[in-house]
Amino acid sequence: MGDHSMSEKASSQTGPNHIGIIMDGNGRWAQSQGLSRIKGHQQGVETCRRIIEACQALDVHYLTLYAFSAENWNRPETEVNGLMELLELFLMKETGTLKKKRVRLHAIGRIEDLPARPRAALKKAIEATKEFDEWHLILALNYSARNEVVDATQAIATLAANGALDPGSIDWDTISSHLYTGGLPDPDLIVRTSGETRLSNFLLMQSAYAEFYFTATCWPDFTKAHLEEAIRSYHNRERRFGRTGEQLDVETSLTY
Repeated sequence: MGDHSMSEKASSQTGPNHIGIIMDGNGRWAQSQGLSRIKGHQQGVETCRRIIEACQALDVHYLTLYAFSAENWNRPETEVNGLMELLELFLMKETGTLKKKRVRLHAIGRIEDLPARPRAALKKAIEATKEFDEWHLILALNYSARNEVVDATQAIATLAANGALDPGSIDWDTISSHLYTGGLPDPDLIVRTSGETRLSNFLLMQSAYAEFYFTATCWPDFTKAHLEEAIRSYHNRERRFGRTGEQLDVETSLTY
């Protein structure tokens, strides 16, 4: 199906409003090409540019990219340093494009533990795009869903200990507002590339009702056409949120 027909179909159906992507397979792609792992990551950055643009074309307003996990610090030092340099370069080069396309940048994770240079570039890009509210790019950096729960719990416990919060009033809204993603909608669709079928500590709390799409395509080869296929798969799912199919049919009929 071509771009035009997919765009028409996307506009006539609901969502996904928010897609999260686990960008996997850069290293394997590089090895298959006889290249260094960092070359794979460089190609992966080019894919990021393509997919950010594709999301706007397909009316996806929130895109979260799993750019660097808390566990990625365990990789070889040369690779980690290369990834941080790529992050800084991406932010320096793309901030102007994000402003032109009116895309607001967010970052989730323990950002304060990033090296000084990419952290400074990140803060500058976030500040430069903070006025936009229609399109959102969320970079998960030094991110761990389990760390996120720990940090949220500590923040809530501090409020309770200081008398600013009644422990008996704590509900999901309280917890959700203290996650890194507080104020952002939960993802509707989680995509993982390169053939792995696990979440790897990515948005575990937020994806409770997300749909999942796994593809064997490595991230450097992932294109708008692959994203369209993931969205088509999403549209073929029945999202019941605990209700029955019959209830959904009745609700749908009442909207027409």
